[in-house]
Amino acid sequence: MTKSYWLIKTEPEEWSWNQQIKCGNKGVEWNGVRNFQAAKNLKNMKLGDKCFFYHTGKEKKIVGVVEVIKKAFLDKSDKEKKFVSVKVKSLYPFKREVSLKEIKKNKVFSDFFLVKQSRLSVMEVNLIYWKKICKMGKV
Repeated sequence: MTKSYWLIKTEPEEWSWNQQIKCGNKGVEWNGVRNFQAAKNLKNMKLGDKCFFYHTGKEKKIVGVVEVIKKAFLDKSDKEKKFVSVKVKSLYPFKREVSLKEIKKNKVFSDFFLVKQSRLSVMEVNLIYWKKICKMGKV
């Protein structure tokens, strides 16, 4: 089974990398996604898939990597029962955080969802972009 790679966004004031780390190996439910395209991406996540942990808002930067430890299930915070969550645990921080500005400057990323559809909160990352961003982040 091939792994997929993703990017998940959070407002650091609502849920930060430091809060994610404190959850340890038990991880945390990644909930609150209310966009159908982003929700479809959550449904496509598999156990062991890796995700960039992206601080949105004022920061706009990738700060670490998390792993999917539970596949899509009904989002308990969704009263209408239309959306799903996954459960993720932190793996490691980036040694050097990678900003959206830096990604946009690099022509290699011209087709990257983060550049093309920057408002999407959950997006797939192809292996080429994954490796390049990991290298930029010194992991």
